[in-house]
Amino acid sequence: MAYAALSSLIYTLEQLMKPNQSLVCRSCTQQHMKSIYQNLSAMQVFLEDTTKETKDVETLKVIEKRIRDVIYKAEDRIDSSLRSIILADREDKRQKACRSFYEELLKVEQEVYFLNKEVMLIEFNNHGSKSAELATMSSSLEKSTIEENTIVGMEDDFNTILDRLTAQTKKLTVIPIFGMGGIGKTTLARKVYDNSYIRSRFDKHAWVTVSEKYNERQMLLEVVSSITGSNQEMSNDRLMEIVYRGLKGRRFLIVIDDIWSTKAWDQMQRIFPNDDNNKSRILLTTRLKYVADYVSCPDFPPHCKSFLNLDDSWNLFTEKLFKRDPCPLLLEETGKHIVQQCRGLPLSVVVVAGLLGKMDPTYDNWKKVEENLNSFFGTVSEQCQSILSLSYNYLPQYLKACFLYVGGFPEDRKIDVSNLIRLWIAEQFIRERSNKRLEMVAKEYLEELIDRSLILVGIRKANGRMRTCKIHGLLRQLCLREAHTENVLHVTNRNVPMSSKDDPTSVTRTFISKQSISSDFPKRIGSIVSQFKLLKVLEVLSIDYDFSFVIPQLVHLRYVAARIMMALSLAKVRNLQTIILQRIFKLRKKSPELILPLDIWTMSEIRHVDIGLPLYISNPLDAENYSIGEQPLFLNNLQILYLRHTPFVAEIIRRTPNLKKLKILDDSEHPDWPAILDSLSLLEDLETLYIETEENIFSGVILPSNIKKLILSPNIKKLILTGTRIPWEIVNLLANLPNLEVLKGYRAFDGTDWKLDEDVVFHKLKYLLIVEVGLERWEACSDNFPMLEQLLLDWLYELEEIPESIGDIMTLKLIQIDDCSSGVENSAKRIQEEQESLGNYELQVRIIRYVQVPS
Repeated sequence: MAYAALSSLIYTLEQLMKPNQSLVCRSCTQQHMKSIYQNLSAMQVFLEDTTKETKDVETLKVIEKRIRDVIYKAEDRIDSSLRSIILADREDKRQKACRSFYEELLKVEQEVYFLNKEVMLIEFNNHGSKSAELATMSSSLEKSTIEENTIVGMEDDFNTILDRLTAQTKKLTVIPIFGMGGIGKTTLARKVYDNSYIRSRFDKHAWVTVSEKYNERQMLLEVVSSITGSNQEMSNDRLMEIVYRGLKGRRFLIVIDDIWSTKAWDQMQRIFPNDDNNKSRILLTTRLKYVADYVSCPDFPPHCKSFLNLDDSWNLFTEKLFKRDPCPLLLEETGKHIVQQCRGLPLSVVVVAGLLGKMDPTYDNWKKVEENLNSFFGTVSEQCQSILSLSYNYLPQYLKACFLYVGGFPEDRKIDVSNLIRLWIAEQFIRERSNKRLEMVAKEYLEELIDRSLILVGIRKANGRMRTCKIHGLLRQLCLREAHTENVLHVTNRNVPMSSKDDPTSVTRTFISKQSISSDFPKRIGSIVSQFKLLKVLEVLSIDYDFSFVIPQLVHLRYVAARIMMALSLAKVRNLQTIILQRIFKLRKKSPELILPLDIWTMSEIRHVDIGLPLYISNPLDAENYSIGEQPLFLNNLQILYLRHTPFVAEIIRRTPNLKKLKILDDSEHPDWPAILDSLSLLEDLETLYIETEENIFSGVILPSNIKKLILSPNIKKLILTGTRIPWEIVNLLANLPNLEVLKGYRAFDGTDWKLDEDVVFHKLKYLLIVEVGLERWEACSDNFPMLEQLLLDWLYELEEIPESIGDIMTLKLIQIDDCSSGVENSAKRIQEEQESLGNYELQVRIIRYVQVPS
């Protein structure tokens, strides 16, 4: 987390060095802040470069700890001084606070200067270290732990690899297997390599273990030993020549186990003849998907080694523990519950079997384990760490903090990707990259962690994008262990994660509650949170408590998600990036007596706004009248905006030109829809639009002209409409949105007939949902929806049938019918039957009934 600490302080300095900031005297402080900034940036570059190059992980960890400790304290001192300036209510207090800030700044400048000098003078042992030994040990441990003599649950994987090795492709083919550490990649490769049929098919065989730090000479010696039996001392060039000549003209199988970089592959592949066209094969295992993608051939994509299901996990467990004997029936239920906690990871299953094998197999013993699973799996985690920790140690600096942060989320909970990304950005874990939005960079970070087999994909959205992610329990334990070592994360038994450094009451920077808290806790929560004066992230939506008095005092907040009961001012909270404010549960059924505006128009850093009652976003024109400058106020960084109960929708949209996602939830009687639709046409980067209203937004004189302006926004990918009652002829105009992938309508469309002419083509639409409309007749063909994958129809009691040619859409995977007419159900069944008669068994039809279906 040293890298993250540097990023956080750099961000603070960047805000203070902006030309328009009025918090501190620029002429007095600018030179000192620039000096600190340069030294911090130099240390970040040093960490980036050193992580890539050094083998001496132990020395690097010592340096990281030293940087982290100094920078955390420096940031605390600067933030404490700034807080005094921001909260000063008299000029004399402000002057005193400014002098104190200047004095602290000078001290920090000196400390950071000497820290940078100290770091640059440290020497590394790059000739090997305990980490290199650990890599070798963990690799051999993984083999001995999982391999032995079983491929339980890997039969399909085994057959897939066998087919690829014996395929008729003549050219040299690389077959990569990738997946999480401990998932059985090496076991699978070894079983294939030792298979008698495979051994007889190839003239030469070699097994090379690469591990985290690639050693070219060691690799060459292993290959030479395998193909010649010789172990003589000679130069690397001579070894390469022997390998090449020994393999040239012969059909060979080389297994490259546990490779960690594309650079290592580039160096290795030079020694293998690739032009003999004799069906030679290279089988490769790696934890890193990007390495697997890099080495793979077009005809054979990388094989992802999957987790075991519960039955296979149980079979592996019983085979390891009881050999060929069955598990005693009395132990089966308890044993399966214990094994279930392994979450399908073979390494974990085998370690559990080994630990239970050390105790008598009695019901009482196993029941004690079941009743103390956390403690037991802590022991399991410790035994697996030497294997799993390599994945963390090999991470680049910019990913380490992101990974550790995931460990703070409750166990076995799906993690909302959008929420995680907002938190990463608020914590300053995400750095600008190639002029991309921070949200896009954060998604790339998450994909990198997935490609490194550290984070798992959870649920996907209708358009295929990731909605949730998750982390395996053993990797979460790794996160918590590393975070505890670095003293940056504390998880209470109430599942409230918060980052902490030393004394939590003074320097806690993050407080997050991810699940509802017991009733006695909210009574104390206000006083607890108020003590965290330097808090930067506060997420407490799960706590039914009024935080409206607490939030304004937390002047360093970058992220707030909380419940409130009354209006509040955020004038002193200048660095907010995410605002999510909702009513406390007690008031949900009651309308508050007073609804008041919230001014967000001077928050230049704001990226996400979701404000509910008793607040609404104020009129930007009013804010301009009170502002010092003469320029109009625009929120150019704002990416996601929820608009509720505000009468200024159109004006707000005009001042937020770079929105990616917009939700308009309006229950007012007469919203100004013509002006709103006009303003929407200005949002050229908009990708998701959600409108919920009880008005026909295209009534009267405004029919097609305004919707055409909406169509001119080319990037809209997702459109969700509720209660809009749009005529079907207007729905057809939505086909002009060139990138529309998802269209959902809840009571959104109006009319009995929907006819799509041949020139109406939804070119990229993948997902279509229609709920509760008066549609009776639908005329369409497959060409109207050439890319449709999912069709969902709910509560369409009047619709006669689904157009028969919908079944001819080549990409269609699912038709789901939920409480529709019998005609709709029968037509869906006919479509499926016809497709099956043509050999298409991929199309699923789901019919859900909650009420009697009208005939």
